[in-house]
Amino acid sequence: MSSKRNNSNLDDNFYMEQALGLAENNHGLTGENPSVGCVLVKNNQIISTGVTGINGRPHAEANAIKNSLINVHGSTLYVTLEPCNHYGKTPPCTNLIKNKKIKNVVYGINDIDPRTSKTAKKFLKNRKIKVKEGVLSKKLNKFYKSYFYIKRNKLPYVIGKIASSKDNFIKSKKSKMLTNNFSQDLSHLLRYRSHAILISYKTLNTDNPRLNCRLNSLEQYSPARVILDKNLDLKTNTFVIKTAKKTPTYIFYNKNNFKKINYLKKCGAKLIFLKLKNNNFKAIDILKKLYNENLFYLLIEGGQNLTQDFLNNNIFNEFFHFKSSKILKKNGILKLSNFDKKIKNKFKNFEEVKTYTGDDKVIRYY
Repeated sequence: MSSKRNNSNLDDNFYMEQALGLAENNHGLTGENPSVGCVLVKNNQIISTGVTGINGRPHAEANAIKNSLINVHGSTLYVTLEPCNHYGKTPPCTNLIKNKKIKNVVYGINDIDPRTSKTAKKFLKNRKIKVKEGVLSKKLNKFYKSYFYIKRNKLPYVIGKIASSKDNFIKSKKSKMLTNNFSQDLSHLLRYRSHAILISYKTLNTDNPRLNCRLNSLEQYSPARVILDKNLDLKTNTFVIKTAKKTPTYIFYNKNNFKKINYLKKCGAKLIFLKLKNNNFKAIDILKKLYNENLFYLLIEGGQNLTQDFLNNNIFNEFFHFKSSKILKKNGILKLSNFDKKIKNKFKNFEEVKTYTGDDKVIRYY
């Protein structure tokens, strides 16, 4: 009896791992909805899989059922998050599960959406569907940490990123790129996972960055661009402004320069006026505005001053320090002062990212 139960738990863990892998693929691409993975199993074989669609719909359960080439009647549905049990823009997944006569439902953790939270289990059991919850709960709570934060706080989940040489310079006199190609790919993966990327006008004017995702076949998922520029000092001949009609671009400002405002609007940028406190934008005001624009995952790639300001205000949920193997010495510009110590004081945990980055190191703080 004990052996059967152990085998059942192993199977549950295996199928839930597959569902989690699916959810990870679309993380950051599902709008306000969480990325959910779903696996359908019948006669000990996977008959279909599904994941939350881009921008949040269809739901994973609906996609898995639709994708199946075999009748799902009597199957077991594995899903990372409690199935929705309310009418929103789509009907409840619990109704679909009932109507398709699925026999068993195994889910990882409860949703915190008050419209659904802890209601699916009772609904399904009342329809004689067996329900098991809590499979891979530790991993899934970690995975849905950002979703839970956004849902509870009604603010974007903020990730910071900065790159430096081994001797802590953030710019080089001789080379535009400090880190190697492997690190740059990881940096673009962060952009791919983000709804928006934020910099200051100084970075825009100095570096003329593209701020897009340049991984093969993922360019279409480039984030919106957000520029902080209280006095509207940005240069208008930059790549970001020239492409503002193609990629959403937001400019936070305070000084009324009507001629420049009208020009930037014609270029396609959206301008957002914000009040100042102590001659600066309040970080929390920026986040509230971006949340209202449905930008829920924010990547900050600012320079030293912007990064330090957001660190001081405890804005970052996570932070990535890309550390090159290069030693710049006299060729270095703008040295980070005691940065490692400062950032360790702001986060409880840190780890070296396991993704291969050659001789570079990437430290994730969380």
